[in-house]
Formats: sequence, C-alpha cells, structure tokens
Amino acid sequence: TMHTHNFVILPHVLLIFSTADAYFGYGVIRCLFTSKDDVVYLAQVYLNKMLLGQYNSTLGKYVGYTKKTKEIADNLNKNKGFLEHEKKNKEKCRTNIPLVLDILSRPVKPIVRLRLVESADSKHPGLFMCSAYNFYPKQIKLTWLKDGKEATSNVTSTDELPNGNWLYQIHSYIEISSKPGEKISCMVEHASLTEPKVYDWVPITEAGKNKIAVGAAGLLLALVFPIIGVIFYKRKATCETHKQKKPQTTKSETPHHHHPEVVK
Repeated sequence: TMHTHNFVILPHVLLIFSTADAYFGYGVIRCLFTSKDDVVYLAQVYLNKMLLGQYNSTLGKYVGYTKKTKEIADNLNKNKGFLEHEKKNKEKCRTNIPLVLDILSRPVKPIVRLRLVESADSKHPGLFMCSAYNFYPKQIKLTWLKDGKEATSNVTSTDELPNGNWLYQIHSYIEISSKPGEKISCMVEHASLTEPKVYDWVPITEAGKNKIAVGAAGLLLALVFPIIGVIFYKRKATCETHKQKKPQTTKSETPHHHHPEVVK
C-alpha cells in the first residue's frame, strides 16, 4: 500500500464567482512512496472536487479528463519546459523522502489522562473517560480494567483523531459502577511503549478538594494583589505629576521703611 505524504505540496487556488453559483478550483502536488526508490509524483487539478487533469510521473506526461483539459494536456505535453519542470519536482520528492522516513520512524509517547466525567448515583453508573494525546504512529489500544480485570461492557471509543501535525488523539469512555476501594484503570498499548502502561483512577477526597479550593484562592489572590498594586502606583504617580505641574505662588515682600521718630 502506498502512503500519501504532503511534505511537498503547492496548492494553487482559483475562485470564480457568478451571480447564482460559486466555483472552487484548486491544485495539489503530492508525493507517493513505499520506499526511497519507489516514488510517484502527482500534480492534480480539481474543480468542485472533480479531477480535471493531472501529471503522473509514472506516465511522464499530462492527462486530461474533459474535452477542454485534454486539449490543454496535449499542449503541455508538447512543451519540453513544463515536462522538465515536473521531472525536477519528482527529484525533489525523492531527496525529501529520507527526511520524512526519519521523522516517521520515531514513535511519540502518548500523554494519557484518566478522569471521572459524571459521578454515579442511585440510578446511573459513573462515566469515566480515558484520553491519549499527541502520539505517533496512529495505531493504539486502550483497555479498561476493573481491579486488574478487563471490562468490556458499556465501552465506547472515538477513532484516532488527527491533530494536523502527524500526531493523534483518542478518547475512550466506560459506564461503570465502582465500589469504595475498587480500582478503575486504563491500559495503553502503543509502539512508543516497551510494554503496556496502566493508569489508575485516583478519587479526589474531601481533603484533596479543600487543597484545590485553597490553591485556587491563593492563585486568585496572587493575580489580584499585583493589579491593585499597579492601580495604586499609577494613582500615586498621577497625583505627584499634578503637584509638580501646579504653579507655585510667592508672597511679594513689601519693604519696611523706618521713619525717624519725631521728637516733640
């Protein structure tokens, strides 16, 4: 099976609007390979998701799939410059393959989080969620354990969801009634792990809840006090500025004249 990799991709987008409809055209260049020696280079043109024509390095020429694009392809095939350009693009694919294979050969360990989504009540069991984030390759297995034994009832899982950067995430849910002291675990198997890794759910006690509340309050105060300090500092600076700008008035000194005493 050939794997498609978009490490050499040059999209060309064309938008054509009419009064009633809109047409969307785009081109995609991609490299397909099974090994560094088995490379296929494709340059494809689409309109409204329909393939109109393409260059295939296996054929070494352009092919059109409509009357108009067949004419265009015939003209391009007569142009040695276009054909030489596509041959160079195929070589670019080939030279990039070792880099891609090096990246693909490195597995990335998942970040796993196990939590209680909904607490159990008298009528409904609790809902647990096990999430694995940012792992590669795509293949992974999540298994629920109850006191070390596999639990398969009331389990639902998502597919491996691509993050868009060749890393994936997956989420698994189980509805289960847990008794005090009973261990609920999620076991993860992946190529990045030498052996299956088990993650246990740890219930949050009242003491733990209090610690979280105290920590949240401390964080809030740590954020509030600097803001208050900045406000007071700005007010003080503003007041001092106004005082400096206030004109200073001085009393005019009137000279005192000493009159000689009149001696009667």
